Amino acid sequence: MLPEIAHQPTLHNPFPQLSKVAVAPFFVLAEEPTLNGKEVALAYFNELQLVPGFEVVPVGVVESKIRELGITLDGPENARRLAQALDVDAVVVGAVTDFSPWYPPRCGLQVEWYAANPCFHQIPPGYGLPWGTPEEEGIPAPLVFEAEMALAKAQLNTQTPPYPQLPAAPKSPATPPGQMPDDRPTTDWPETQWGEGVTPISHQASCGSPMAGSAAMAEQPDLPPDWPDPRGFIPPPPASHPPTCWPSDAPVLRHTRTYNGHDTEFTEALASYCYFRDDARFGGWQSYLQRSNDFIRFCCHMHISEMLSARGGAGETRVVWRWPTIR
Repeated sequence: MLPEIAHQPTLHNPFPQLSKVAVAPFFVLAEEPTLNGKEVALAYFNELQLVPGFEVVPVGVVESKIRELGITLDGPENARRLAQALDVDAVVVGAVTDFSPWYPPRCGLQVEWYAANPCFHQIPPGYGLPWGTPEEEGIPAPLVFEAEMALAKAQLNTQTPPYPQLPAAPKSPATPPGQMPDDRPTTDWPETQWGEGVTPISHQASCGSPMAGSAAMAEQPDLPPDWPDPRGFIPPPPASHPPTCWPSDAPVLRHTRTYNGHDTEFTEALASYCYFRDDARFGGWQSYLQRSNDFIRFCCHMHISEMLSARGGAGETRVVWRWPTIR
């Protein structure tokens, strides 16, 4: 006779500058002949439209504009041209990297958002989260790991030396008689010895947070000019004048994930997703794993939820009271 109490996760758009979005038909890179990229785009469109703060252009309108312009979304320039033609803030370009409809189903999604304004730079995971505040202890550990990994990758990119690209089809030189292919003399190695010219790196103490050591890093004058500062996770205060535009071809948002129907966290999220929907069909959340359309739509929901939650788009959970039908 007592009500059942459940907590429903909530999402919102944390980026006011990316409010009007267009979703293009997805590319299908999986070896599944029954999969249609437009159906995946429609599922992504429906789930994104449910998030407060987003206005999503119908997929049919985007498809017509692509045919009208005669472009292919094979690069950032064409994606930006499509966004400006549709008068939207960003265009969603996605691909299905892996898909299997048989139990346990499997779906891999790689989605990139390209802004119409080339001055918008990539928004890393961890941006907008309450770093440096008492609420930092409530940040889930997976989000902390994702933010730290993104920061480490950006910092290491400034320290990685360029290397020559090898040709796609190398021509192997003729092997002298009596010499094995693995014993050929190497003539392309650099003359410097290992460890020569390497500058020792002073490590900063870490407290499990990207914000640890940011003050000490700011005091180091020998850092490269493009070194990513951990303080970039915290949005800066407004400036009196717009900053200088540095055009970028990188997507403003990027998220890649593969979902499996036998994963425990995935099925728990699916059970919660099904619980808060008045679905009159029988079978419960288990039937979502057997219907490809429902499975793809939930994968799009998970993809959007993870991408926005890692950048400050998760709101307070909503408490739902449900009374039993026999009361």
